[in-house]
Amino acid sequence: MKTVTCKEMGGPCDEKIQGNTPEEIMEKGGIHVNEMATSGDEGHMKAKEMMDSAGNNPDALKIWQDQFMATYNAAPEE
Repeated sequence: MKTVTCKEMGGPCDEKIQGNTPEEIMEKGGIHVNEMATSGDEGHMKAKEMMDSAGNNPDALKIWQDQFMATYNAAPEE
């Protein structure tokens, strides 16, 4: 299992997101950002806008995925 923070994934906070695979962490991170944005947190609303925008832009999505994978690979196994 690895842990990555919301901030390390491009979000605004230090919430720890844990998972056994990069896909699991991405999914849980997306859920976290969506829940916080829905609750009205401005920082997470901006992160959600960024996520939505990247989803519609293959180049931006690839840059984010490459950055995330570098962060994930550097995270220690727990």
